[in-house]
Amino acid sequence: MTQPTMPNEYPELSDRVVFDGASPSEIVLSELRATAVDLDFSSDARRDHGRDWWPLTIGWVSKGSAPALPAVVARPKTTQDVSRLLAVAHEYSLPVTPQGGRSGVVGGAVPATGGVALDLTAMDAIISIDEVSLTVTVEAGCFGPDLENALNAKGFTVGHFPQSFALATVGGWLACRGAGQYSNRYGKIEDMVRGLTVVLADGSVITTGSRGPRSASGPDLNQLFVGSEGTLGVITQATLVIHHKPDYEARAAYSFASCEEGLEACRRIMQRGARPAVLRLYDEVESERSFTITRCALIVIDEGDPGLVDATMKIVEQECAVGQREDDAHVATWFEHRNNVSALAPLWSRDYVVDTIEIAAPWAALSSIHRRVVEALTTLPETMVASMHQSHAYQDGACLYFTFVAKPEGDLTAYYRAAWDAATAVVLAAGGALSHHHGVGRNRARFVREALGSGFDVLVDIKDTLDPHHIMNPGVLGIGGTSW
Repeated sequence: MTQPTMPNEYPELSDRVVFDGASPSEIVLSELRATAVDLDFSSDARRDHGRDWWPLTIGWVSKGSAPALPAVVARPKTTQDVSRLLAVAHEYSLPVTPQGGRSGVVGGAVPATGGVALDLTAMDAIISIDEVSLTVTVEAGCFGPDLENALNAKGFTVGHFPQSFALATVGGWLACRGAGQYSNRYGKIEDMVRGLTVVLADGSVITTGSRGPRSASGPDLNQLFVGSEGTLGVITQATLVIHHKPDYEARAAYSFASCEEGLEACRRIMQRGARPAVLRLYDEVESERSFTITRCALIVIDEGDPGLVDATMKIVEQECAVGQREDDAHVATWFEHRNNVSALAPLWSRDYVVDTIEIAAPWAALSSIHRRVVEALTTLPETMVASMHQSHAYQDGACLYFTFVAKPEGDLTAYYRAAWDAATAVVLAAGGALSHHHGVGRNRARFVREALGSGFDVLVDIKDTLDPHHIMNPGVLGIGGTSW
């Protein structure tokens, strides 16, 4: 698959760089060349790999500034290539930023400290499919559509469909601890992973898991690297659980007088044990914008065995009786437009600030967090609108996904930081999770110590042990360097 393009192009060549990282010496470059890994020193490649889908970088690019310039783009083809390159980087304390499709929206793939942009997309092989145990082993650079198409051809699916599906790689799913839109049915990426191959900062290669569905042989080392965002090692291969491709589906749409009423319906559905693949509740602003419904819309999809799906949809119908049934065509509207982010770059190029903030919290706190985050964002004088939808649900809580738009008269970055500060302060004070599925990257790095509390020091200790020279994505996750 051809690697997807970035959301906007540079209007003109410019020497302006937001994060100005150091360049390695000729001696280090000579050592890198000796690894026989494909290295690209061209200006176009370096500029292209100096960015991801972090909305702030989209704004910088629209003004001609490169978010960052790595000294070189490396394109390994094997785990051994990665091992040789990291061994050199470790010896010379050269920063390395692992990259897949660079579809992340929090700056985690921006090589702010220069060094090596490690493009893993040439490592895209589907190694094996176990049709009895229902697992697939795949290299980390494989894009989602390529994996899904190969599985579909044999009657299977991985069931992981993030909004960035066309842009993201398996390694990116894992590194950022991603969640797909059908996650209530299939689980999140941490539920799917059974084994990993990881290259550590010094070039050592380790394997984790891959000995069955579960193990009580100490802590699950898979989960040490899932969500580590390239700061503890480079994931080069993974074994994931797969499913038979479903041939039965049911859809329904409802609306409620308030978000609180809709959230209560979702809570009851989940706590009765139903797991509809999609259970998405929208506030009045987003319902009007997306479905021309003036109440709070709920979109429901389930797929799989007819007996399970019909039972699930019966529970949904019972628990949504307090609301009103809407035309099921609204579900098709959501399905057709669910991954459309085409307006993002044009808005930033016209000096609008647009972004999303996804968090997770217990059911008992969700309604309050909804009200208080929207209030915190709209209290900022330049905010035009702030809205919310609930996108992933559990027995004990759910993910709330906030969207805000502003047209600052002054510094866009200053407003952007203030908006994130205001919303995050509410979430952490209420006991919510800093991120549900977008990860931390650079954008949220300043909040991680508060979010993890005393556990943050343990994360720092792990970083120091696995990456003593802090070469792996320094600053991301708030560890190993300055974020931004």
